Amino acid sequence: MTRDERLAHLHAARLYLVTDPEPGGRPLEGVLTAALAGGVDIVQLRAKDAGDGEILAAAAVARRLCDGAGALLIVNDRPDLVAPAHADGVHIGQEDGTVADARAQAGDDVIVGRSTHAPAQLAAAHDEGADYAAVGPVHATPTKPGRAPVGVEYVHHAAAHAQLPWFAIGGLAPENLGEVVAAGAQRIVVVRAITEAADPRAAAAALRGVLDAGATPAGALRG
Repeated sequence: MTRDERLAHLHAARLYLVTDPEPGGRPLEGVLTAALAGGVDIVQLRAKDAGDGEILAAAAVARRLCDGAGALLIVNDRPDLVAPAHADGVHIGQEDGTVADARAQAGDDVIVGRSTHAPAQLAAAHDEGADYAAVGPVHATPTKPGRAPVGVEYVHHAAAHAQLPWFAIGGLAPENLGEVVAAGAQRIVVVRAITEAADPRAAAAALRGVLDAGATPAGALRG
């Protein structure tokens, strides 16, 4: 896939799933197959404590399933593994170096995303050439211990000021997503709402239902 094709997929994406190699203690293939069928557009493989072999084995499964569903595959924090994982890009946090360094390792034709937690970081993500930003955490979440939630105020700011595609993130679920969509979010990242769901396909479809109900006219997306 070319960079332009990846960017086209990114701009059209609505639902972004972050998962480890054993989501909810279950095999990756089953959960990911169901989640993709339910409407996931982007999959990020996050395995901070795993060795390279485990990450690449999981990436091989995810790559095959994403190809079948027309979804993008992103790896977390490891630009050096983008090429061997045959991933479409890498996602980095605020403490994970620069976008330029990540792109130099991962390749010019891939996507680089950046986590942001405040308006200045969102502006900086654009200025340093990130392809998209994560905006949050909206709510407190155990996947980011110690990170204070930013609430919907930051979502309002992103909706009004972001100059690149952005995804709201942090404790989002069907029951609280409406407030975030009303604040201007049209793309979201989730972890537990799908990985810990008894029925990942139904969970993904429920999230997509809320997102689609709040879509702007003619399906236009901000950012």
